[in-house]
Amino acid sequence: MAKKKQEEAPKGSPAWMATFSDLMNLLLCFFVLLFSMSSVDAEKFELVVASLKSSFSVLPSGGTTIGQEGILISSGISQLEQFDIFFEQSDGKEEEDGESTEELTEEMAEELLEQQGLEESEKMAEEVEEKLTEYGIQNEVEVEFNAQYVLITLNGALLFDSGKSEVREDALPVLTKISSILDVYTKNIIEVEGHTDNVPISNDKYENNDVLSMYRALSVANIIRENTTLDPAVIKSSGRGEYLPVADNSTAEGRAKNRRVEIKIYNSYNSD
Repeated sequence: MAKKKQEEAPKGSPAWMATFSDLMNLLLCFFVLLFSMSSVDAEKFELVVASLKSSFSVLPSGGTTIGQEGILISSGISQLEQFDIFFEQSDGKEEEDGESTEELTEEMAEELLEQQGLEESEKMAEEVEEKLTEYGIQNEVEVEFNAQYVLITLNGALLFDSGKSEVREDALPVLTKISSILDVYTKNIIEVEGHTDNVPISNDKYENNDVLSMYRALSVANIIRENTTLDPAVIKSSGRGEYLPVADNSTAEGRAKNRRVEIKIYNSYNSD
């Protein structure tokens, strides 16, 4: 009996392999798409997990712990009642950080303002010293400065007789020249302060050192007003009495230094 001729297998891969390959391609594309949509920072992810473990008692597989109220907590269970506390603490910390940042910004602004004021005062002091030298009265006064003003100090003995507030005739040329120097500072507040020593004074005109120092400051301020074109309103005067000594009142030399008149030229940052 003749054998039946065996059918030859079709050429190429089996049909099921094409379907399987298409499925694998689709799965690969799906996972690539998922990966591209969720770029996870492993280090940050571990930090988040650690934070959750410590803050909410989220435990690893098989772990257990005792809650705040003695309740056994197994893996996968967290103390959800602590969530509101966590968020309240987080909000409080953000508010504190905001306040700290605001305080730091204000402090930096104050420091910057002080630095700018100091630079302007220094420039003004140099201008004043140059003019004093030009007028030849640099030895009659002292010039200092800080972040608020330039300070011109005149010895009281140069300006006044003992116990009096009227400026001496021989002191008028000095005050006239100082007035010429002040005349350029049209936008600056100028304050004249009178100071005395601690020796008591009492007479018909001045009942104490406070009154005497006030009248002396006013006398100098009036001379400045008369010899400048400055607005009289920007020229102030005040008596400080014996309360701000610059030297020891127990010696004659110290008391002489304390009897003085100070003229303050405020810089633009402190003339509002």
